[in-house]
Amino acid sequence: RDWGFAGDFVEAMYTMVQQQDPGDYVICTGIQHSIRELLTHAFETAGIKDWEQYVESDPRFKRPAEVHALHGSYSKAKKTLGWEPKTSFKDMVALMVTEDIKRLSND
Repeated sequence: RDWGFAGDFVEAMYTMVQQQDPGDYVICTGIQHSIRELLTHAFETAGIKDWEQYVESDPRFKRPAEVHALHGSYSKAKKTLGWEPKTSFKDMVALMVTEDIKRLSND
């Protein structure tokens, strides 16, 4: 999948609506990442090295027609709007996990 930081995408949307001429844009990072990568970065951020001992996968929930390569190109947004994503995948995952840990600590 092509995961990106919502803050970057909101910036892209804001830039789009500021344009005099409307247009269609693909807002993405252009980089594909796996669930395995997401889990690795999330658990590492939480200080856990081996996520596989905490996560189970149930084959009943696998999509029968899964698309294995799914990512976009933001080239038109970059050319026309001057927009490109700023937050890396690893930083985005770290932000999410850090915020979750902070919220859980305040409960």
